[in-house]
Amino acid sequence: MSVALFTLGGTISMAGTHRLTGDDLTAAMPGLPELGHAVEIQDIEKVPSANLTAAKLLEVVDAASKAVAAGAAGVVVTQGTDTLEESSFLADLVWPHPQPLVFTGAMRNPTLAGPDGPANLLAALRVACSPAARDLGALVVFKEEIHAARWVRKTHSTSTATFVSPNTGPIGHVVEDQVRVLTRPLRLDGVQGSPEPAELDNIHVALYTVTLDDDGLLLQGLAETHQGLVVAGYGVGHVPAALAPVLGELAARMPVVLTSRTGAGSIVRNTYHSPGSETDLLQRGLIDGGFLDPYKARVLLRLLLATDDDLAGFGQYV
Repeated sequence: MSVALFTLGGTISMAGTHRLTGDDLTAAMPGLPELGHAVEIQDIEKVPSANLTAAKLLEVVDAASKAVAAGAAGVVVTQGTDTLEESSFLADLVWPHPQPLVFTGAMRNPTLAGPDGPANLLAALRVACSPAARDLGALVVFKEEIHAARWVRKTHSTSTATFVSPNTGPIGHVVEDQVRVLTRPLRLDGVQGSPEPAELDNIHVALYTVTLDDDGLLLQGLAETHQGLVVAGYGVGHVPAALAPVLGELAARMPVVLTSRTGAGSIVRNTYHSPGSETDLLQRGLIDGGFLDPYKARVLLRLLLATDDDLAGFGQYV
């Protein structure tokens, strides 16, 4: 049995001006003979992850599905870390298989002392091959930790320990050559159907981070250019009082999701009651984003709008 490897570029493949292929990556990785599975490699792109698009990622998920249908035990995707948390969550929303779909990358490229790519890739391949990782959806494996795509975040610009799951912690670890899954989060239904790239390209969802003394001027005209909005509010879901009616007016014209800009924790629903509080905003028609961080909320809202899925499905993720 084999495991499929799809490469999309990023730091893990940057060797100066040269870009490494999947063959190069696996050749530099110790422990491959002990994996017990052949690695079937497809080099998709060699781009910084800032240049990846949702449409391209859906193409990769489709190719990964075909690999599983052909008998692959699991799939690994390597890419840059800048957008890895969003890529993995997007994949998780549409991945229908019990086989693992594992994302990984590197923070230190192969020309630096102590590159982390080979260890991350080996751990990811081990997870993709492991029966213990089945029925967990898309995963992120970094620094021998296993994270659910739904919760993982990049939290440091340079540290090799950048990926953490603030609300839950990792769901497992790779210990020597053993995959140890310590907790199994509930697998959610995901988005029903996968949109065509052209449909997704026509869905524009803005992300607006609230700041001190915010005047909301950047929101003017948004309803004419976008189909949805995610608001990253203060703390448990607050905005300046002057911004509340602006958001309420937008919520009457498009889905507006309320999240927290803090990076961990949930917004609340009924603790504060002043203008601009979470209670006020939800009464004005904003959608409860719960524990979802703003970036994942935007990914989810965009997919739901592109597939004409019921926005009530948002609730299972919050």
